[in-house]
Amino acid sequence: MRTVVRWTLQHGLPRALMLRAARAGDAQARLIVDPGTCDDPFTLHAEVRARGPIVRGRLTYITASHDVVKDVLRNEDFRVGDISAAFPWPLNLAHEWSFDPTVLHPLEPPSLLAVEPPEHTRYRRQVSRVFTVRAVEALRPRIQAAADALLDDLVAAGPTSAVDLVASYATMLPVTVIAEILGVPPDERSEVLTYGGGAAPSLDLGLSWREFRDVDRSLRAFDAWLGKHLQRLRQAPGDDLLSQLVTLDDDGERLSETELRATAGLLLAAGFETTVNLLGSGTELLLRNPEQLAVLRADPSGWPNAVEEVLRVESPVQLTARSALRTTEVAGMSVPAGQRVVALLAGANRDPAVFADPNRFDVLRSNAKEHLSFSGGRHFCLGASLARMEGEIGLRTLFERFPELTLAPGAVRRRTRVLRGWERLPAILGEPAPKERTPT
Repeated sequence: MRTVVRWTLQHGLPRALMLRAARAGDAQARLIVDPGTCDDPFTLHAEVRARGPIVRGRLTYITASHDVVKDVLRNEDFRVGDISAAFPWPLNLAHEWSFDPTVLHPLEPPSLLAVEPPEHTRYRRQVSRVFTVRAVEALRPRIQAAADALLDDLVAAGPTSAVDLVASYATMLPVTVIAEILGVPPDERSEVLTYGGGAAPSLDLGLSWREFRDVDRSLRAFDAWLGKHLQRLRQAPGDDLLSQLVTLDDDGERLSETELRATAGLLLAAGFETTVNLLGSGTELLLRNPEQLAVLRADPSGWPNAVEEVLRVESPVQLTARSALRTTEVAGMSVPAGQRVVALLAGANRDPAVFADPNRFDVLRSNAKEHLSFSGGRHFCLGASLARMEGEIGLRTLFERFPELTLAPGAVRRRTRVLRGWERLPAILGEPAPKERTPT
């Protein structure tokens, strides 16, 4: 019964409201329920910008302006919050009654995405003590070795065979890395892969009952596995980052069991699924724009900036939302306390006021790094440096190893709305370049 109520309030009722609002032309509702916006959300983003820096919709406020999105993400008058905050009080009580604390969700406390100070400050401080720039940089050789090994396996397919680069490479590289971070034994990594795929739609709004049940099962299965895994790490910690977090004692204060599970779950959702999308989108963009790939082949030092441009043009996370703590003025419009503002990260990333010729993919773009794909403010993505590194190594190594790589028919986009990427990306490998031998 609680599960039915939870789905009704979190997805069923909002979807019914959005279907009605979409018929009236509401921009946010169309982003969620209009099938066409899954393939092309950018036309609608431009429509939102054309109506003003921030637009009052039937359900929320919405913005695709770079300056406004950046301001909302950094503004202390806004906070993260769940959709129930906008419910009338009887529905809010029903939502609280239906809440299941045994199912950890990336958008519900104690996830870093769903808490604010002082909990967020304490929580992030402890996690940041382990996920340092130095610790992430130490993963570089392992990421390179994993990329090389995966591409070695692809050679066996033959130069004229079509392979799905999402399944065989864009997915496998991040799962190898996240397994290293979480200390997952090799024989259990397929489970992590299954959980990641099953939980990906958990960030979306308006799921069908069947989709909700599938996501719920994936989250429960991952949580059960994670409880056993954390116990294993306590008994025999390794040199992985999760083991360090499990054993971390910050002046006598440790993350609770629930907080540890929430952290690992967020790492899976944010550190795995988004990187799959980054690699898939980057591959497709470069193959569809061969003149840009030629620029990188002429000067490989441009790969880090190319990754920033991929993140700008095809943001792996398309949007986020904040709720006003108090009545706040945004771009000349008064946003009442409790109202939500949907910040279209992907729309901000193509704002012509900031990025010249914004729909053009340009690996030499001087201000590509001004994108907002990693959010901003205190909720800036903790794994940004890791994602950038995986993107740089993964894409550079792929195109160096397979210089004749071409797209094949049959590419399919993911149907998720918050996360954007490719479900399948078939390609013909061509003849591989000989591997460089290490001098002896």
